[in-house]
Order: sequence, then structure tokens, then C-alpha cells
Amino acid sequence: MIPELGHFALALALGLALVQSVLPLAGASRGNLLWMRSARASSLGQLLFVAVAFAALMRSFVVSDFTVRNVVENSHSLKPMLFKIAGTWGSHEGSLVLWVLILVAFGAAVSLFGANIPERLKARTLAVQAWISTGFLSFLLLTSNPFERVFPPPPDGNDLNPLLQDVGLAMHPPLLYVGYVGFSIVFSFAVAALLEGRVDAAWARWVRPWTLAAWMSLTAGIALGSWWAYYELGWGGWWFWDPVENVSFMPWLLGTALLHSAIVTEKRDAFKSWTILLAILTFSLSLLGTFIVRSGMLTSVHAFAVDPERGLYILMLLALSIGGSLALYAWRAPMMEAGGLFRPISRESGLLVNNLILAAATGTVLFGTLYPLFYEALTGGDKLSVGPPFFNSSFVPMMLPLVFVMGLGPFLSWKRADLGGVLQRLRFVAALSGLAALAVWYVAERGPVLAYLAIFLAVWLLLATLREWGLRIRLAEVPLGESLRRARKLPRAAHGMTLAHAGLAVAIFGFAGSSAWKSEEIVFVTPGSDVSIAGFDVTFEGAKRLNGPNYIADRGTLTVRRDGAFVKTLYPERRSYPVAQSTTTESAIRSTLAGDLYASLAEPASDEASASGAWTLRILYEPLVNFIWLGAVMLFAGGGLSLSDRRLRVGAPKRPSATPAAVAAE
Repeated sequence: MIPELGHFALALALGLALVQSVLPLAGASRGNLLWMRSARASSLGQLLFVAVAFAALMRSFVVSDFTVRNVVENSHSLKPMLFKIAGTWGSHEGSLVLWVLILVAFGAAVSLFGANIPERLKARTLAVQAWISTGFLSFLLLTSNPFERVFPPPPDGNDLNPLLQDVGLAMHPPLLYVGYVGFSIVFSFAVAALLEGRVDAAWARWVRPWTLAAWMSLTAGIALGSWWAYYELGWGGWWFWDPVENVSFMPWLLGTALLHSAIVTEKRDAFKSWTILLAILTFSLSLLGTFIVRSGMLTSVHAFAVDPERGLYILMLLALSIGGSLALYAWRAPMMEAGGLFRPISRESGLLVNNLILAAATGTVLFGTLYPLFYEALTGGDKLSVGPPFFNSSFVPMMLPLVFVMGLGPFLSWKRADLGGVLQRLRFVAALSGLAALAVWYVAERGPVLAYLAIFLAVWLLLATLREWGLRIRLAEVPLGESLRRARKLPRAAHGMTLAHAGLAVAIFGFAGSSAWKSEEIVFVTPGSDVSIAGFDVTFEGAKRLNGPNYIADRGTLTVRRDGAFVKTLYPERRSYPVAQSTTTESAIRSTLAGDLYASLAEPASDEASASGAWTLRILYEPLVNFIWLGAVMLFAGGGLSLSDRRLRVGAPKRPSATPAAVAAE
């Protein structure tokens, strides 16, 4: 009965979405306030019904209701409770319910917390959001019913993919989806502004908090997924340019550009057309990622490889949403006023360079992701691999100038800047950055030139960011108490920008160190075997078998010493899941800020050797890798600090009275 209740709730939500997609829009056109305000009730109703459906699905997983096909295919009675709950969104159908729940939650949030948004703009925004929810709710009900029954029910389920039975990945999809779907409300604001025919500083102020919230969540989701891949998959890497990784990274890149472009629109009433286009393209890339992952076009460790018929339905949604919004943009964008003028050397120009580099980088990743799929389709099945060598040689050099501009940009004035004066302020920063790169070169004595350039730019960005913050509070120019008073009076967004830019600099240390100076040993070992790597001596003491709740594990014991002194004991595991008939690797890591000593057990050396305790052991030393996670935390915290700024919490002031031209556009 509960699953049927959940299915009925989805149908009611679809009915409300259809009403919301039409009535508020008609009210905005006719000036009918009651019709426009109906969007509030319908958006809250959608949230209620989709939440009921999600709760019903989660309850089916928690109680192991094996009359529901989704539970049978993605759960097991012996699975720990946390992963039973995570199984709710561990399948194609369940993840779509979560997707729609987040989608309608953003619409409800705008209706509840958008009191300062003009009624017509709010009504149009919520109507566009309802168009999107109509598409996904119909997709759920027509092609991907999460409550489909199975009779007679089996005695137990097939279990969740063992790779997904991890705390990190249990949280990864919700965070990623909040990021993906969060950009939907920015998309809705953009389309609503095009329908209204008006984009101004107030519109940019209303959009910024939603953009920032989505960007923060996407940052956390990508970082958590990268961390999971690092410690769970057993290969010792944190990014492989997998297509599913790429489809989450592309919206993040354009979302970053959108954040900075919206600032220019708010501060200088410029980049209006460009900001609208970025809002459309960012969410379009989120939809494109949904299509690629769910269409059966690729197979990935964290992709939903389903039948192409579902992919065709999503392709139709993709064509309608992207094609329609871009057609509207082509019609309306030329009517927008150009906005404030600025000199080639100015903060506006710096942010424009930022946007262009991020857009070009997104295009590079998009090409590398889609080209193999097009090649396979055109050649009738021939496969082509575009992997890390392509992306590392094209994407990375493109991003290095961006890091330089990020350090320079905050020192530039709006409209017109004195480049000579800016460089004068940064001369010591450049000198210290060069010395830091030379020091790394002296210590490392090997590595690609790009790695030393990356270290130089990371130090440059970090010191320039701190220098700019210090100038704001006049650090070392006035008494410390006065500097602290100035720091307290600075807007939180200024502190957030400083923390986020410094976080990227810190992450670059990790990117460069773990990529350029990583050491690796793959050896066959028996009890008593010794392996030396990066100054550590590792002894394999043997492996023993243990029983887990729903798996059987072979746990190895490694004793780590350095210069004869005991350092740590590591316990890498290789787990076998009998129900799912698959195995996973549980790495063991000794973590410090300087680097990680990383160990994982692969298959036994051979069937005969396994009886004598012989295993394939993989050991790596990853210098500076933890700076990646530290930098990601700083990026997220910087975004949160900016989001807490009172100017964003209060929102934009009321718009001035509409001009006759604007009224005519209504």
C-alpha cells in the first residue's frame, strides 16, 4: 500500500506542475495577481507530494520490502542500515526521485524566501521551474516507475553495487544533485528575465545567492567523489577524466564563470547578455550530463547504464529545454542594453578574461568527452579513447593563465585601472613566488616544467590573495587593533572571496605535487617481503580472512618503518560480496600533510601462490595530495561565508519604477 501511495503522490505532483507551468505565466501576462500568486501554493504542494513519494521509497528500502522491484535490484536484508537508506538513490529510478525532490525544493524555496522579488518575475521563474519538473515527473511516471511491484517476491535482494557501499559515496549523489539541480532555478530566472525583457543589477543580485548555493554543493559533491575514488577504487588516483567525472566538472566550470559574470552585472550593469547565456548553458550542461549517464551511451563505475529508450526521452527533454531557451535568447538578447563601459585594463576586463578562459576550458572538456561517442556512432562501433594525456596537455596549460589573472584581478579598479601601480604592489609577491618555485626545483630535482610553473602560480595566487586582503584592512600600516576592527567591518563576501581564492591555490599544490612527484611500486609479496618507497620500508606480514556483514574480506598487514623506526601498521583489504558476485579494494593510507603512503591489495599472485599467502601489493607515495581536500574545504567554506553576507541574505532592493519601454515589453 505504501508504494502505491508514493506512486499516486508523484501523479498528484505532476498535476500541480502542469497547473504551475501555465497559470502563473498567464497571470504575469494579464497582470492577474491571484494567478501569479498561485505559484506559491502549487510549488509547496509539489514539494509535499514528491517528499511523500521519496519517503515511501526510502521506507521500502529500510524495511527491505522485496515486493518492490527497485528494492530487489538494489538492496539486501544483510546490508547495513546506512547503505539501505543510500540505496534509495543508488539506482536510476531512485536517483531520479531525489533529483525531482531537489528540483521542487528549489522552486518552493524561491516562493518562500523571494519576498523581495517582483511578482511578475517570480511568477515567470516558478512557471519555468514547473516546466522542468513536468518533464522529469513525466519521465519518472512513464518510463522509470520506482514503485513497480514484482510477484512473487524473492526471498532476498540482489544487493547494491559494492563500490557504492561507502559513506563517502552515500553523500556524493545528494550533494552533486543539489549542485546540478540548483542551477535549474538560475536557468528559470534567466528564461523569466528573457520573457520579461529586462535584466538589471537587481536581477543579478537575486540570482547570485542561488548560483552560489548550487556552486558550493557541486564543489562539495565533486570533491567528495574524487576523495571516494582515491581511497576506494585502489588505483591511488583522485581524477581520471572519466566521462561521468567530466559531466559534473563542466557545469562547475561554467558555474564559476557565471558567479563572476553576475558580479559584473550587479556592480556595473554590464555583461547582461553574457550572464543570461551562462545561466542557460550551465544548466544545459547539467541536463546533458543526465542524458549521457542515463542513456546507455557509456559504461562507468558510477554511471546508470540503462536502455536507450529512456535516453531518447531525456534527449527530447534536452532538445526542448536547451533549444527553446537558446531560441528565446537569440530573440531577446539583442534588445538588452549594453551596460557600463570600461577600459581594457580594468576589473571588468579581468573578469571577462576569467570568463573566456573558463568557457574555453569547458569547451575543451566537452569536446574530449563527446568526441569518442560521436566517433563510435559515425564509424558503426569503432571505439576511440580520449583519456588523461589529451586533457592534461590541453586543459591544464589553458588554466595556468587563469590562475595568474586571479591573483591580479582583485587589485584592478572598476572601469579603469593603473596597471603599473598594481604591478608595483605585487613585485614582492612575484619575487617570493619565483623563490618558492626554485626551492621546490632544488629539493625535488626532477619533474616536468609545468609542475614548477604550477607551484609558482599557486604561491603567486596565495600571496596575492593574502596581500589584497591585507591592504583592505591596512595590515602592518595601522595598529593591529585597528586592522582587526577593519577586518570585522569588511563584508563577509570579501572574506569569502579571499578564502575561496586561497583554497584554489592550496588545491593547486596538491594537484602539482601528487601528479609530478608520485612514486609507485607494484610487487608480488609473501609474508616477510620488504618493499622500499620514498624513504619508507614496508614489510608484508601476511593476510587473513575476516567476515563482514555482507562480505568476506582478505585483510593484509603491513608494517611501515622509516630509518629503522616504527611508523604505522596498515591494513589494506580485498572484499568479496557473494550476493553481488563482485570484489572491491579497501586501501590503507597513512596520511600526513606532506603526503600519503598508500597501499592496496590486488588479486593473489596466482591460484597456487595464494595458498602460500602470495599477493599482488600496490604501494604509492602521493606528495601533497591532502592539499587537494584542504583546498576543496576552503573553497566550500569561502562560498558559505559569501552566502552568509547580509547583502545576499536580505537581497536586492526594490526595482525602480518601470520605464514605458519596459512596460511595453510586458
